[in-house]
Amino acid sequence: MKGAIDIVVNLFTELEIRLGQTGIDDHFMTQVRMPPAMRRGVSIDQYLAKMDRAGIERSLLIAVRAGDLRVKGSFEIPYERVAQICREHPDRFSGLAGVDPSRGMQGLRDLEHAVREYGFVGAHLYPHWFELAPDHARYYPYYAKCCELDVPIMMQVGQNLIYQRDRRLPSVSRPITLDRVAIDFPELRLIGIHIGYPWTDEMISMAWKHENVFIGADAYAPRHWPPQLIHYVNTYGRGKVIFGTDWPVIDPERAVAEIETLGLRPESISALVRENAMRVFKLDQRASAARQ
Repeated sequence: MKGAIDIVVNLFTELEIRLGQTGIDDHFMTQVRMPPAMRRGVSIDQYLAKMDRAGIERSLLIAVRAGDLRVKGSFEIPYERVAQICREHPDRFSGLAGVDPSRGMQGLRDLEHAVREYGFVGAHLYPHWFELAPDHARYYPYYAKCCELDVPIMMQVGQNLIYQRDRRLPSVSRPITLDRVAIDFPELRLIGIHIGYPWTDEMISMAWKHENVFIGADAYAPRHWPPQLIHYVNTYGRGKVIFGTDWPVIDPERAVAEIETLGLRPESISALVRENAMRVFKLDQRASAARQ
């Protein structure tokens, strides 16, 4: 497979681990069967080699904002950290700006700066870290700003696991909570990541109902994807599902290899791993603008 786009990638280098910026503990690493050697971190060069072996052309790196920083256990990946990696590898990485509704107007200014100055291609939200469902009013200014900037926003929907034993977060994001947002912001491209599990049928219903709602197929190895999602990808939902890994949860080499065993039509694979991401994130247009 060549030319794939991975829309959900977290930094997991030695630096993020040392600074406590991964949001996961040893228990979670064991739960997802992370190889022991990998737990010390994977450098950017090592990850690029993984991308090359998997045939992934570009990965979208998340500048995560995980919870109000005034609350113990919250953390962030600075926008500048992600922007620097994107500057060093402009043909391989693009940035996503994490959203933190507790930052008020400064958070909105940060998002605009990330898109206009750093060239980030979208926004990212973890509702469970703020214990507020996606249709909560505190997010609405960020949705409006994304419309103004013409960038999509992705957010985790479905359950969340226990990432840190000392900070257990509630699952607040059933896919149906995107319904009101999609109605109120028809121009906003909304991506529900993590396939909406265990409410995958509900996630499919939202993508089918709304032209502006898409599904991020990440965080679960493709061989474990629910059959209804595979059917949707291969038929009437071909234009609505976008590939991701949620690295370091899923290894990109494994993900790509397993997609090729799902029995998808060639045109469905192309849409899943590349075409839908290019369209939803307007990557061709942004690349052209960056060259001017």
